[in-house]
Amino acid sequence: MEATLEEIEFLALSPNRVEVLECLADGRQTRSDLAEVTGASQATLGRILGDFEDREWVTRADGAYVATATGRLVADGFRDLLDVMAAERELRDVVAYLPTDALDFDLRKLADANVVTPTETRPNAPIQRLLTLVREAESVTAFSHALNDQILGVVTDRLDDQEFEAVLTRDAVDSLTEDERLRTRLRTVLDSASAGVRVADEEIPLAVTIADDVVNILVRDDRGVVQASLDTADPAVREWAERRYEHYRVQSTPLSSA
Repeated sequence: MEATLEEIEFLALSPNRVEVLECLADGRQTRSDLAEVTGASQATLGRILGDFEDREWVTRADGAYVATATGRLVADGFRDLLDVMAAERELRDVVAYLPTDALDFDLRKLADANVVTPTETRPNAPIQRLLTLVREAESVTAFSHALNDQILGVVTDRLDDQEFEAVLTRDAVDSLTEDERLRTRLRTVLDSASAGVRVADEEIPLAVTIADDVVNILVRDDRGVVQASLDTADPAVREWAERRYEHYRVQSTPLSSA
């Protein structure tokens, strides 16, 4: 294992090495090509390519360089490691609150997610992020164990130019109907031709909103307090969210305003 860790360290300590190996894994490159892409000097490239040749990660052919099969293997594996570590760094502060059992997709897809957490000056920052997404979207689909009154207000205001569909738990619906002001807003939504709300026949452990092409996940603690907002336009996460919504939609009943 020590020798393997030394090889990982060899790559990790030099961004230029990583970039050169990835370029060569993509195809044949001259030293001039590599210099243009990486900005590294010819002397630096010479040392890197020499080290790679010693490890038989690259080979020379007709005045250019190309990755060998093992070179491509190393490049792919190191990229996977970088993706894993990038995702871990993004999720480190919120992982304790994530219902990871329900997130049945590769968490590496959240490596580039926009994570918004409360601050002393903006304690409501996660909700404000979701409000922005909903306010700007032409189509909103959601499944959740709660519906924030501010979100409901934005949806009500956008009924003339936005499509809205949601599957909510019975507890979420009851919370809305117990308040006269929220009950009125909900009735307005239900009476709209462009909106619909359904009641789930099962528990929903997540609060997920699909606003156009962006998937937003609100993360709450055990007390129901919002701890973070995560949003991403990654296609795999979008596919997961749409699949989960369809599951809850099928296992739900329409809510009427009567």
